[in-house]
Amino acid sequence: MIAKILLGCTVFALTVATASAQTKSEISGTCAKADVEQSVPAGDQPSHMFSVAQGKCTTKGEVAGATSKSAEYSEHRDVTATRMKAWGVYIETYDSGDKIIYNYQMAVSVKDGVPGTGKGTYQIVSGTRKMKGMKGSGTCMYSPGADASVAYTCIGDYTLAAASK
Repeated sequence: MIAKILLGCTVFALTVATASAQTKSEISGTCAKADVEQSVPAGDQPSHMFSVAQGKCTTKGEVAGATSKSAEYSEHRDVTATRMKAWGVYIETYDSGDKIIYNYQMAVSVKDGVPGTGKGTYQIVSGTRKMKGMKGSGTCMYSPGADASVAYTCIGDYTLAAASK
């Protein structure tokens, strides 16, 4: 009986010791109006469009001791006169040369063709170098910036892959 208890405690201790801890993170920045954008009318109502867009962002934040330097996004959008829904890939580059690759979904209000406030979610799908094998997720809040840019703040959790021995 004592052997079973000791075995259970040992297994539990090893599990705790080898489990990757989740770390809270907050990343923010501003994405400029898309550098590339192509739209086609959906055809069901005059202001309904489907589009693809690609652009750059300035970023602020730190992950695993590396400072965020810049980011790029590529997304597809469903846009009406009053709202925009977008799904895309966001690649953030750090001063260390590491990159984190995110998938995201967002919904923001639109007024006079300019993005407004909204919210969304993200998932970390991969990374490079020290960020390789990273996983995580979180939520984002969006607000309008100057010149049709969009400012964002994202809060979530991430887990780095276990270090190789």
